[in-house]
Amino acid sequence: MLYSDNNITFNYEVRGEGRPMLILHGNGPDHRMMMGCMEPVFSEQDFIRRIYVDLPGMGKSPAANWITSSDDMLKAVGMMIEALIPQERFAVVGESYGGYLARGLVRNYHSRIEGLLLLCPCIIAESDKRELPPHQVMYSDEQLLDELSEIEREEFCSISVVQNRQAWSRFNQEIMCGLPLADEAFMQQIRVTGGYPFSFEVDDILPLDKPTLILVGRQDSLVGFKDAWKLMDNYPHATFAVLDRSGHNLQLEQAELFNGLTREWLSRMT
Repeated sequence: MLYSDNNITFNYEVRGEGRPMLILHGNGPDHRMMMGCMEPVFSEQDFIRRIYVDLPGMGKSPAANWITSSDDMLKAVGMMIEALIPQERFAVVGESYGGYLARGLVRNYHSRIEGLLLLCPCIIAESDKRELPPHQVMYSDEQLLDELSEIEREEFCSISVVQNRQAWSRFNQEIMCGLPLADEAFMQQIRVTGGYPFSFEVDDILPLDKPTLILVGRQDSLVGFKDAWKLMDNYPHATFAVLDRSGHNLQLEQAELFNGLTREWLSRMT
């Protein structure tokens, strides 16, 4: 579905009915990335309205000239909230860059946040300041990789830790499919202008006394796992899990653990 007003145009999809949950994907893909991993977790009994948005410049949401920084991107997400769930309390799920934005939402909408799930979240915007493990492949199906095109292989292998057919199939259907839709020039501009880090201290907040789940991959060479531990004092009801044999595609590489831990998080919000 497409929403548009004088300030913003964005694409979104809604699944289920009930309490709202805003779900944000990472930098590059579109909402299908999160729909693919989150939808199998839910049942009709959960009574949760899942709102999957395409961030500006990604998926079917066009870039906007006024968005030149992560501050602006956070403002855009705030516009989505006020358009779709004004005055309502809501839970937030954010993956990677979406996790960075989700922490901004906790700061700006603290009294309305009912729960938080951070999946392989970007903690430090500047990549050279992150504490990162080296890229380590835990399993590789060489026959599969030989069958992929050069572009497919490069995208899949760049951050994948488990390189098997199941992970590739989901990567292709949930992540790879959205990458060609991204406005690369728009996204790169935010990075090169120095506007990628927030201009404020995003974690300078009152502790969020709500169910929280922070999932990180032990082999995540893109955002790492150690920096996320620094969030724990802000989330007194957080489960923090570092999953082995998983990188930045944790939800694909450790699907059963992701599903189980996410179900447990949902049960704490009932």
